[in-house]
Amino acid sequence: MSILIVDDDAALVDKMVAVLRTEGYPTLTAGSAGEALNLLENAASVNSEVELVLLDLFLPDLLGVEVCGRIKASPSIREIPVIMMSVPGNESFIREAFELGAADYIEKPFGNIELLTRVSLALRLKSEMDVRNRQSQQLQSLMEQLRRTNEQLLQWSLVDTLTGLHNRRFFDLFVESEFNQARRESKPIALVMIDVDFFKRYNDSLGHQQGDDCLRRLGEVFSQIVNNDFNMVARYGGEEFAVVLPETNVEKAVVIAESLRLAVAGLGLPHPRSPLGHVTISQGVASCIPDDGRQASQLIEAADQSLYQAKQRGRNQVYFAIDI
Repeated sequence: MSILIVDDDAALVDKMVAVLRTEGYPTLTAGSAGEALNLLENAASVNSEVELVLLDLFLPDLLGVEVCGRIKASPSIREIPVIMMSVPGNESFIREAFELGAADYIEKPFGNIELLTRVSLALRLKSEMDVRNRQSQQLQSLMEQLRRTNEQLLQWSLVDTLTGLHNRRFFDLFVESEFNQARRESKPIALVMIDVDFFKRYNDSLGHQQGDDCLRRLGEVFSQIVNNDFNMVARYGGEEFAVVLPETNVEKAVVIAESLRLAVAGLGLPHPRSPLGHVTISQGVASCIPDDGRQASQLIEAADQSLYQAKQRGRNQVYFAIDI
């Protein structure tokens, strides 16, 4: 049994080979589509050995999608599972690959655990298909396991590991989706941008571990106040957080933001280098009813500018944009 890695990135291939061989997986490599198809189609001994293909989307001589199509069109090799590999932003190609018969997709850059998890599941699926091709119930069970694993991996990729909140990636997806929904329904949507006041000073005086604990505490407070079936709070980056409030006008958003500010102040977390002596937050609020001329990026920019004004005006306050 061998795993064929098809990618022209020599450094990445070397890393994958090392990881897979450490776990006992023999590997073959190809730097182009032609070389890979020759290995699969023309060499009977190799053809019988290959149990899985890890296939890059962009190869020097052919798109990985077309290579996947050729593999699935060939009776002698079409049962070999194919895992596509690509950087983000190529969803249309990945969708086409799945339609052609790709078994899975892994997004670059990926970690060792994700690589081994996906390889292990794909190989298990292949083994069951070979041994019990007609036992559809077992096959469905494995496919469901793969689906749940993929969902969990996706969740991991959308969660901030420090605070347990959603991360920037999820925020970008959520705010765009909700903004478009608000446009379709002609309803308001609000955004609150949050910054922890003088957080660099906090880290400098108390240390980064204490700073991490502070962010975790704030994340818990924000989640308790904001998160429900409609609203969403995310760690935007560093000491910044963002709250998306669908179907919320600016007045209601300011009320929610003020409740967040008071809740943080109520924690009484000591801040030796803050003028107030404890941890506080500054917030910028923006809201609109989207029309065809507005984009989600404008709402984010307006909330960000409001946050800037809140900080310029002395921090520990809420500032809102009247019109974006």
